Amino acid sequence: MRILFTTLPGSGHFHPLVPVAQALQQAGHEVAFASGEPIQKQVEAKGFRFFRAGGEFQQMGGPDGMAKRAESIMRMPPEARREHMANMFGGHFARMMAPDVVALASGWRPDLLVRDSMEFGGAIAAEHLGIPHASIQVGAALPQDYAHPLMVARLNEVRATLGLPPDPEQRALYPYLHLCFVPPHYLGGTLPATAHFFQPAIFDQSGDERLPAWASQLGQNGRPVVYVTLGTVFNKVVHVLRTLVEGVREEPVDVVVTVGRDIDPAALGPQPAHVHVERYIPQSLLFPQVDLAILHGGYNSTTAALDFGLPLVLVPIAADQPMNAARCKELGVARVVEPLSMTRESIREAVRDVLDTPSYRENARRFQREARALPGMARAVELLEKLAKEKTPQLRA
Repeated sequence: MRILFTTLPGSGHFHPLVPVAQALQQAGHEVAFASGEPIQKQVEAKGFRFFRAGGEFQQMGGPDGMAKRAESIMRMPPEARREHMANMFGGHFARMMAPDVVALASGWRPDLLVRDSMEFGGAIAAEHLGIPHASIQVGAALPQDYAHPLMVARLNEVRATLGLPPDPEQRALYPYLHLCFVPPHYLGGTLPATAHFFQPAIFDQSGDERLPAWASQLGQNGRPVVYVTLGTVFNKVVHVLRTLVEGVREEPVDVVVTVGRDIDPAALGPQPAHVHVERYIPQSLLFPQVDLAILHGGYNSTTAALDFGLPLVLVPIAADQPMNAARCKELGVARVVEPLSMTRESIREAVRDVLDTPSYRENARRFQREARALPGMARAVELLEKLAKEKTPQLRA
């Protein structure tokens, strides 16, 4: 059968879909992706057909513009953030994606659509086309988080363009199947009856990067290894990253910092010998040597670290990061440091606390145990095939 994946044009949205797409491809199905031009090379490098569709993230004028935008979002009050999310994901992206999917489906004719959980246009298009659709959890936001009146209004505007009636309770977003690659207790909240849970499936090698030669020496002197990153989008907020490094490098630890493929490591200035700064290292290769991860709270890096049983220090900047951070704090796997009030001293204190308090690691290892006891990818493929064949909701037991 033919399966169309729709995703927002960013690595944080595309990467969680790759293991599912690869498994379906290996099962003999024809797989294609519809998204914006920024990820076309990544998609095609993994051997998938690419259709250009949907909108792209607002141009921020390079790293400096992105840094200013991130600073602005950090300072928004909660209601303004919710409105920003509604206009971006329920407005701009859904409005651009829905008609593009309808147009390309007239020629390629998918049997099933699978979307990232923050890409709504694909679900609306699939409903219009009369084909079943599934979603994959790519962030901390749950269905109830999309119940903001402005989000409902924006999505209903898109629905109207395709002749669909209003959906005031957002029931049309998760009617068939929702795939979550985390333990049920991590997300909390209320999930639809179509939600199923699976072992984490981590994909982070979209380039040709490998572990640097010096990585074999990490922790050889008995010092804990601390990993620091702000991911691949919010890495542009270099002053935050610089403060994180300055806060941890005076501790008796080995430090690994990744600044992102589009930032020069020299932007952090000279570093002592025990601090290693690289553009990008696949975390799945690095995490087995790490004792503590300092992250921005992005869904992918956070859940990947927990899958390796790592305790965390989280500095949430924007998007769903505050949600992830709050949940990790509730679960006792992380200390949270607010970026607007962060200092070198507060980072240093948080690092000491997490390394010296066994419960953080014990709780992270609980996540790891529960995650690895879940069904694997074969079950996810089975459910997707069943959905395409039966075209009925796949309810969890």
